[in-house]
Amino acid sequence: MIEIPSDLHPDLVPLTFLLGNWAGAGVHDFPGSEKCNFGQEVSFSHDGRDFLEYRSHTWVLDAEGNKVKPLESESGFWRVSAEGDKGPRKVEVVMVRDDGVVEVWYGELADKKPQIDLATDAVARTAASGPYSGGKRLYGYVNSDLMWVGEKQTPEVPLRPYMSAQLKKVVSPDDVAEMARNLGDLPDDGIAFFK
Repeated sequence: MIEIPSDLHPDLVPLTFLLGNWAGAGVHDFPGSEKCNFGQEVSFSHDGRDFLEYRSHTWVLDAEGNKVKPLESESGFWRVSAEGDKGPRKVEVVMVRDDGVVEVWYGELADKKPQIDLATDAVARTAASGPYSGGKRLYGYVNSDLMWVGEKQTPEVPLRPYMSAQLKKVVSPDDVAEMARNLGDLPDDGIAFFK
């Protein structure tokens, strides 16, 4: 059951399903990188203003589900644009990643279900970051889990899925360790979550 905090800004009610701390595992696969399973911790929080604060940390997992090394970290702010009750609600995200990339994402909330489609609108990179020209993401609340799939493109590689994960609400540190050990249930392609 999704509960709406009493101090949540009214514009953010459609994003309530994201709130909290999440943890789980997924698959990373992109040309030029080694395919791997990864663990992930995500938090969506609010302080009463008109945005959610977002943080994500991922790390490579070995076959037993143990942390091997960091993979990616990102943080940002999520807003819902106020456009009245006509049509789908718009979502805008500003995100910075540890590899020197800053992105502006725009998307829509699905009608009558907790799902968000996002696409990059602007990308800025530092000289040290790798090639990257844009992406898409799909987030959904499915059977009390937060699932997502990310697509990315570079000048050399057309847009394609590269990361997907299934995350559960964090209840205790022991629950996180158990979820990371249960990698066998993960699909190779996160798009299957949403079909």
